[in-house]
Amino acid sequence: VTANVNHFNSYFDYPDSSALSSSMSIDKLLPALLECFGIILCGYVAGRANIITPTQAKGLGNFVSKFALPALLFKNMVLLDFGNVIWPFLWSILIAKVSVFFIVCVLTLIVASPESRYSKAGLFSIFATQSNDFALGYPIVEALYQSTYPEYLQYIYLVAPVSLMLLNPIGFAFCEIQKWKNQGNRQQRKLLIMGLVVLQVLKNPIVFMVVIGIIAHFALHQTIPPFMAEFVDGLANSFGGAALFYLGLSMVGQLGKLTRSTVVTLILLITAKLLLMPLICKDMVDLLDNSNTSALNHSSLSNYAFLYGVFPTAPSVAIYAVYYNAELEVVTSGMVISTFLSAPIMYVSAWLLTMRWMDPQLLMNSLQNVSFNISIVSLVALVWTITVMFLSKKFKRLPHMFTVNLFLAQFLTCFGMILWNFVVKEDNFIGQVLTFTLLCTSLYSTYVWPGLIALSLVLMKSFEDVKVSPSLFVIAGWGVPVLVTAVLLISGEKMPDTIDSAFFYGKPQMICTTVVVALSILLGGSSLVCLNRGSWAHNDQIQEENAAEDLVTEVEPENQTLFEPLFFAIIIRFSISNLLPPSGQCGNRCESTDCLLVQVEELQQVADRQVPRHVLLCLLLTVSLLANLSSCLWLLLNPVPGRLYLELQFFCAVANYGQGFLSFALFGLDKHLIILPFKKRLYSLWYGKKQEEQTDLPDEVRMTCTQFTKYHKDQCFHDIVKKRRCGKRTKVDCFLGCELVEWLQQVGLAQDHGEAVLYGTRLEQGGVLQHIKQEHSFQDSRLYYLNQDRNMSCQMIIHVQ
Repeated sequence: VTANVNHFNSYFDYPDSSALSSSMSIDKLLPALLECFGIILCGYVAGRANIITPTQAKGLGNFVSKFALPALLFKNMVLLDFGNVIWPFLWSILIAKVSVFFIVCVLTLIVASPESRYSKAGLFSIFATQSNDFALGYPIVEALYQSTYPEYLQYIYLVAPVSLMLLNPIGFAFCEIQKWKNQGNRQQRKLLIMGLVVLQVLKNPIVFMVVIGIIAHFALHQTIPPFMAEFVDGLANSFGGAALFYLGLSMVGQLGKLTRSTVVTLILLITAKLLLMPLICKDMVDLLDNSNTSALNHSSLSNYAFLYGVFPTAPSVAIYAVYYNAELEVVTSGMVISTFLSAPIMYVSAWLLTMRWMDPQLLMNSLQNVSFNISIVSLVALVWTITVMFLSKKFKRLPHMFTVNLFLAQFLTCFGMILWNFVVKEDNFIGQVLTFTLLCTSLYSTYVWPGLIALSLVLMKSFEDVKVSPSLFVIAGWGVPVLVTAVLLISGEKMPDTIDSAFFYGKPQMICTTVVVALSILLGGSSLVCLNRGSWAHNDQIQEENAAEDLVTEVEPENQTLFEPLFFAIIIRFSISNLLPPSGQCGNRCESTDCLLVQVEELQQVADRQVPRHVLLCLLLTVSLLANLSSCLWLLLNPVPGRLYLELQFFCAVANYGQGFLSFALFGLDKHLIILPFKKRLYSLWYGKKQEEQTDLPDEVRMTCTQFTKYHKDQCFHDIVKKRRCGKRTKVDCFLGCELVEWLQQVGLAQDHGEAVLYGTRLEQGGVLQHIKQEHSFQDSRLYYLNQDRNMSCQMIIHVQ
């Protein structure tokens, strides 16, 4: 068998493959998952349909957390058999949880703002380490190991107190410190704060009953007295279904609280919970469980540790967030997302671990086909994205110039993989080496560019007056991959008959990949941390908006200088002749291409640096680099990587050759080039005929327009309108959309931002408002609109934020 086949065969190279596959029962896993998530779905439907109100759901939650779960823990603590416990496994899980807790806590303290630093550190650390062990984890472990390793079930009750009694109090202490810092009078002593934390932990019924259960274990000799056995059993048995149902109830409306500002935090927390935690748990068992003489049992414990690490976050973390009134949006949304992401990970992992045998050649072909198919689709997405970047002319600005280089590297990576799929099947050494050179260089370039883009954002933030040199970044982004590939080609030795491009040069290629990926993670991660320590993205946007506002806002005559130098580069882009449209007033539609308002709109479309999108792109690609680094280290440190490594390798293939999907999602749907024209066309098709007659409009649109025109328009005009100029002698009364949104909420016409935007959309649909060039519908952006029915000397223009 070829070397590469032997590599894949090592996934299943265990002392007794049939015995290993029988150590878990996959047949019961799918019914267990369907049972758990079916009950969760029932709870969600009941909450969404308001069959059970939030107040009633809170009562069910109190029953689960204060009666059912404490009784369950007490029962199992009494009956626990410490003689069959493999203690190195427990120490491994303990070290893994403490490690993740420490990593999340330290990073949060470094990155978070001072006004909420400690509360975030406490809650986020608890989020990443407290698993839903009993409601969701126990049924899955029972389905997998009840018939083979029933003693594994009791580890759930031994591991859970690690979070409840050791880590959670540390998180609570951070939250109490934040409360103390936020108080005006800091008279409470630190000793008093620690006392409050200890008291809160002891008052927790779960912790209290664990302690009582351990005492009763030795006092009652592992036996529950008959007079109380039925009572304890009744409460304990009620936990399973009630807890899952309550989990579904607690998910209602949580994703709606997710905002753009919490997306980055959420991605990092879910990565720590579903990727970092299981990998560390497995590695710790591999390192510490040396006393286990059975290789089969050692492998089974290692796989069990990985599955345990994938368990999602417990709903009780949301209760902590409510209690401390901190980070509720992140915690609740993360709980929902991690719960549903964990299901496919657990199922695929268990499926791989229970396979009796699979042809290694079939595995290689499957991995190659996955990479090939994803590359084709990703290639199409990248062609679209690169075309949009050039048509929108954003490629001329920083950091989009570097982003285009990243897209080009992704394009070449997909193209190289498509070529590799055909060349590798032919006996053409020169063709294989040339194709590998293209594929390896472009793939390494996709590893390097995220860190360079993040670094460029930091430099533009720290040195706003210093121009970032694009040539140095381009040389680094392409030169480093070329250099590494050249060293690999010169010093490496081709593996015989391999079809996997990741192992074309064997171990030297793994080492090169590890070095490149690790350095890129270090550069990108440190740059993102520095970038997050300020609000530069928001301030940069405010600066651009204020500059554009100064360009069109009327000033007092004694202070007015029509063409005074502006502090932003907007003025440079306009010649004096372009700023002088014909005198007069804007009509129902501005026909002049020299209208200053239109020029400001066009400039703002190009001037947006899209810093949040670049940060999100760099963050997601850094997470995929973390998976690649784990894959390389796993293979280098483990001579027999095991079956779970196959799952990680398939994930890395999707992450490497599917980067085009991320690029397309973040930059391929340009708002002004794609989305707005599409909405305009769709709007004209849907409402084109209806706008001819007011009576054809929907009732809610007509009522909104009538209400606003009759009762609120004059007051709105009086409160927020300012004079702005659109030329040398032309001035208009207008106001910003953000001011309109705020005003609508202040007077009670809208309850929140979304309702305010919807209100403005109805005004535009009813003909009360109209874009100055009739090119856009009402939207949440800096566009100017005319008021169509106000009888005054100059038209009213709405400027939407």
